[in-house]
Amino acid sequence: MRNAFAEELLLLAAQDPKIVLLSGDIGNRLFDKFKTQFPSRFYNCGVAEANMASMAAGLAMCGLKPITYTITPFNTTRCLEQIRDDICYHNVPVLIIGTGAGLSYASLGCTHHSCEDISFLRSIPNMTVLCPGDTMELRSLLKAALNSNAPAYMRIGKTGEPLIHSSPPPLQIGKGFPIREGTDLCIFSTGNMLPTALETAALLQSKEISAHVVSLHTVKPLDTELLSSLTPKYSLWITLEEHSLIGGLGASIAEWMIDHTIQQTKLLRFGTPDRFPHPIGSQKYLRAQYGLEPETITGRIIKEMHHANTSCYTR
Repeated sequence: MRNAFAEELLLLAAQDPKIVLLSGDIGNRLFDKFKTQFPSRFYNCGVAEANMASMAAGLAMCGLKPITYTITPFNTTRCLEQIRDDICYHNVPVLIIGTGAGLSYASLGCTHHSCEDISFLRSIPNMTVLCPGDTMELRSLLKAALNSNAPAYMRIGKTGEPLIHSSPPPLQIGKGFPIREGTDLCIFSTGNMLPTALETAALLQSKEISAHVVSLHTVKPLDTELLSSLTPKYSLWITLEEHSLIGGLGASIAEWMIDHTIQQTKLLRFGTPDRFPHPIGSQKYLRAQYGLEPETITGRIIKEMHHANTSCYTR
């Protein structure tokens, strides 16, 4: 995803002279073309992410469209105070890009994991939280975020993520995008779990279970209109995210369901548990440890459906 980000940013910067890029000591080769074409619009802020966030807020107050870019936990957790007080409190158009979100940097250990960022940032007033499912969604959302004139956070993957869309889809911030039609249950996916959602849907189809798949690329603002329209259609909802079950997409939907007294729909959430993964391994390895593989997800869904059917029969 980071290569697609660099490519799309270059195109957008050529069209809009207000776009300025701030990097936290990362992406030097990635942004070589940007630096060559726009040398006065690139700032390497070094390992001083809190200063980078404050600097971006100041640039935004001067009428520019700054983007901050570095590894996700360093661009969120490390400078959370500056994001809250300098960017969101003043409601200025800074776009925060967290690269290698979730478990993308799995092999580098917990310091480089980011399974809490959605929870942190969606709780801050004025903040928009975006999680593209592939490079095409990234391209579409990047343009929308830069035109929104408000604070936004976009968590993206690293490299090698599967391509879902053949071209940038017409995404709108705050509006979920249907990926696959289905009749038996609904899968809501956010971020880099979208390929897993589609693999899960295919496995369910082999069991004659039809899954509707939606890319909820925007966690905040949540598409409550879509949720309301799908409530009467599906008795089982699934949420998939490479993020903690505390405060992420699944929690966001659960909050909405409680506030609107949704009782006819069962919610089954998949994400990372409330513990640090001490074993070091690849992203695939940690997903397996957390039950985030299509086979494990499919098994739990089938078990839940069987339990629901048995309970209904018993009553």
